[in-house]
Amino acid sequence: MSFSIWSRIAQVEPSWVREYFFILYREFKDRPFTAEEAQRAFSKAGRSLENVFKVLGPLQRAGLVQEAGRLPNGKTLYRILVMEGDVKTPSKDEVFRLLKSAADVIRTAVRYESILLLLFYKVVSDKWESIALEEMSKGYAQEEAYILANNIYIRLYDEKEKKLYTWREIVRSGEYITEIESAISKIAELNSGRAGGVNLEEIKSLLTRVGLSELARKDDLRPILIELVNLFNRFDFSQVDYDIIGDAYQWILAYFAPTKAKEGETYTPREVVRLMVRLMDLEDGSAIVDPACGSASMLIESYKYVREKSGGEEPVVKLVGQDRNGEMVAIAKMNLLLHNIRADAYVHHGDSLINPEFLNDIAGEEAVYAIANPPWNQDGYGEEKLSRPELKKIYRCGHPPSDKADWAWIQLLLHTATKKAVVVIDQGALFRGGREREIRSKIVDEDLVEAVILLPGELFYNTQAPGVIIVFNKNKPAERKGKIVFINASNEYEPHPEIKRLNRLGEVHIEKIIKAYKEFRDIEGFARVVGLEEVRANDYNLSVTLYVAPPIEAEEVDLEKELRELLELEKQTEEAMKKALYYIQQVVQANKG
Repeated sequence: MSFSIWSRIAQVEPSWVREYFFILYREFKDRPFTAEEAQRAFSKAGRSLENVFKVLGPLQRAGLVQEAGRLPNGKTLYRILVMEGDVKTPSKDEVFRLLKSAADVIRTAVRYESILLLLFYKVVSDKWESIALEEMSKGYAQEEAYILANNIYIRLYDEKEKKLYTWREIVRSGEYITEIESAISKIAELNSGRAGGVNLEEIKSLLTRVGLSELARKDDLRPILIELVNLFNRFDFSQVDYDIIGDAYQWILAYFAPTKAKEGETYTPREVVRLMVRLMDLEDGSAIVDPACGSASMLIESYKYVREKSGGEEPVVKLVGQDRNGEMVAIAKMNLLLHNIRADAYVHHGDSLINPEFLNDIAGEEAVYAIANPPWNQDGYGEEKLSRPELKKIYRCGHPPSDKADWAWIQLLLHTATKKAVVVIDQGALFRGGREREIRSKIVDEDLVEAVILLPGELFYNTQAPGVIIVFNKNKPAERKGKIVFINASNEYEPHPEIKRLNRLGEVHIEKIIKAYKEFRDIEGFARVVGLEEVRANDYNLSVTLYVAPPIEAEEVDLEKELRELLELEKQTEEAMKKALYYIQQVVQANKG
């Protein structure tokens, strides 16, 4: 059953008739029935009813039951209606068109997070109501079904107040913009303190940042919010695949990434995320940690990778993230939930470099992978902040300079991982001296660096500089010990199809990089396997261009053609000189005369 059916059921009065509807639905579904058969179905279910039309009448008025003809003996036949009505289940294309329309509606007047919040609220409401309907169709009373839906999915029903906080309930109100904000805030409270990705307490801070109620009080912005709500009202998301919804959510983040980059927020392009996850080559039964998780895109891509690797079976993985931005933690948790990732998914709010709460979640895990795109060249994390006794094991190779935390993040990843760690970082971290060189040398000498990959420039929204991916492996196979493969992928890109100044990695480029990493051999102008002794001789400089430079394309020269053109140019020069001398002589003679 769909959202439109739910709407009609909820409008049935008196409310006790709703339970009788589900008795009829379980008994007859699409099969016509008479009033006598309906009475027998009620008796069979243990319900006593003197007048069956006290049920059939309200159901007919609500559009849930209609007459379906008459029998030869004159008795009326009835049929249950399960029409979709005006609200429809959108296709994938319709979902994306909806979000593009929403993006056009808000332009720069309203924060983009308003779309994230409304999409989240509408989807979880539709999914929750679908679950509640299913439980009612099994014979559970309405409140019992609500409580079951709370336990199966997330809590949208306040069991103490006996109040429902779904989208459908709220938009009935004439002041529903304000009510939507209050309802989402209440949902955050109802789901606070719960384990996993459904602990939604940080959504309150995101609501404060967006300020729906405040915007609704402004005459020029209120119509925008109403139009957004009306856009979402057109569709029922209860039967839409989670992957489609999740991809749509990620699309919003990507669409507004250039704007957010100007405000200092970072966004890792999805193709870079896919490359990094494939380099990790995760296995089922692992824990994946991102200590600078942002929207949790790396954790979600890791989940999808393991699911695909296991032939579509739901993976048994633990996803753990942390971010110091509370609003991003809320966005990450909504992202996980809209991808239907709830069990064993944890996102913490806090500063990972000085308070890595996520470490408690992976204690005792044997297979741990770490992945991150931390802030590049982050300042404020020197020896003074990182020398606390409880952090000594993490930053055992030394403390970075106070204005560049790159090698602090790398040490945190290495402390976290038991298998592999993959990071994308500013390439300056590969060659800078001082404290960074000291840390880098210790990590190289421990033979933890497996690959260094130079990416093309202009891949990232917030910088034109090329990044580098470093793969660390604590379990190098014997043939790779004492070696590092350097891959120069600076020319592996295609123009971004939507943003002129940007490039992106195409699938062919990702495949080429992965192939070079897996084969671990020299490829002229692209990859080179280097022994640690050569790295030491270069003072632990890990710059990719020091070890492998892309081939310079030699232009074919037609010598005969070039000679002809040179002789023709010489002839033209000689003729020009003769003309110039002639004119000069004419001028000189004229002056003498």
